[in-house]
Amino acid sequence: MLQLVSSGFVGLWLNLAGVNSPPVSPAQAVTWQGLSWLNPPTAVEPGIEKTIAQYLQTLKAQGLNPQQQSIWIQTDSNLLIDRNGTIPISAASLTKTATSLAAITTWGLDKQFDTTISANGKINQGTLEGDLIVRGGGDPLFVWEDAISLAQSLNQVGINRVSGNLLVVGNFHMNYKSNPQKAGELFKQALTGINLPPALLNTEFKDVNIVKLPTAPTATTSKLPQVNIAGKVIVTSDLPTTITPLIRHQSLPLIDIVRQMNIYSNNEIAQILADSVGGAEQVMKIVSTTAKFPPAEIQLINGSGLGVQNRLSPRAVCQIFRTLHQTLQPANLNLADIFPVAGTEYIGTLKDRHLPVGTTIKTGTLNEVSALGGVLPTRDRGLVWFVILNKGAQIAKLRQQQDTLLQSLIQEWGEVAPTPLVVTKHDRYFAYFGDPDRNIAIAPKSP
Repeated sequence: MLQLVSSGFVGLWLNLAGVNSPPVSPAQAVTWQGLSWLNPPTAVEPGIEKTIAQYLQTLKAQGLNPQQQSIWIQTDSNLLIDRNGTIPISAASLTKTATSLAAITTWGLDKQFDTTISANGKINQGTLEGDLIVRGGGDPLFVWEDAISLAQSLNQVGINRVSGNLLVVGNFHMNYKSNPQKAGELFKQALTGINLPPALLNTEFKDVNIVKLPTAPTATTSKLPQVNIAGKVIVTSDLPTTITPLIRHQSLPLIDIVRQMNIYSNNEIAQILADSVGGAEQVMKIVSTTAKFPPAEIQLINGSGLGVQNRLSPRAVCQIFRTLHQTLQPANLNLADIFPVAGTEYIGTLKDRHLPVGTTIKTGTLNEVSALGGVLPTRDRGLVWFVILNKGAQIAKLRQQQDTLLQSLIQEWGEVAPTPLVVTKHDRYFAYFGDPDRNIAIAPKSP
């Protein structure tokens, strides 16, 4: 067995894994402004050096330049591998780690975005004599089923028909469409129940990046609720002087939105969140300050990672992962609660991957970029944080080689079974699309 870094680190790992042991001596970890930082690099372990050399040689045989590949591997206190680790390069969807941290830092884990439905006019025998108003609050995961559940709630407050228009106000998004006119048209279509796809969102979109959650039973009944709207969809910033709030629809909590974004690497959700925070510049400022790494190591043009201009250093990504992990712990959560976990989930970006069981990861892919980062629980090194940024084509082969590299590292350092609680996802509650419990009536039913 490899020698452990220090007896203090062993104690820390045993505590994290749920095994009682004496507390870590302060001398064993360097604290930098509140977050454990790295001790000076130790001598590279011969076995790991050989593993990395073999990995780079494989890439060279594939026609890739080993000097253009970046790898950063560390424990919580020791740097183990650094190959171009402090240089910002194209990181594809690892950018979403920054968006995740910026959103959680800005709003907190339990933030819910409100979509409010109001009326301009009176309800008379099932008809709203006036306009129906939808005010968006920035919900990035409002879909067909949620709109249908609102139609049902409108029926319950006595509205089956609207004689006027549908007015769209605020940051209203639907089915990943951020254009308010398009989102409003989709909302009107859902309310009327006309020409809806037979199985709604879950099968209408085939893209692997589309979030797939179970649908509440009320959204799949044979007879859908209907609210027919006689007028047009009008996007406006000028509301009528007298309106009556009817229903407040709450989004899923932010932690669930972030998790679904990361599982499916959904670009639209990431961009909506980044825009709501204040844009790419604000994301960079929040993240470099919160995760405490040099601002030069993050260069973003958006929140999704689309485009090679989004650049992060592997060290910065590791620090973002570690900061998210630390941020979640006071709520008795951890990194596995917002990123997919190998061996327990086979959906989204984990499809066709062969990673060590218990590895919590985020992937990234562009035409000539393949990225992988996260945390690997090991027997001999505790939690090992890693980022691999590959530049080159043949993405499928690059993914396979990343998986093989991590399998080699776990063979060297030993696996931990079962996965330690500190990186095990918590079962909180079952999230549905179209959940009527997220609709709150704020007006009395009509007589």
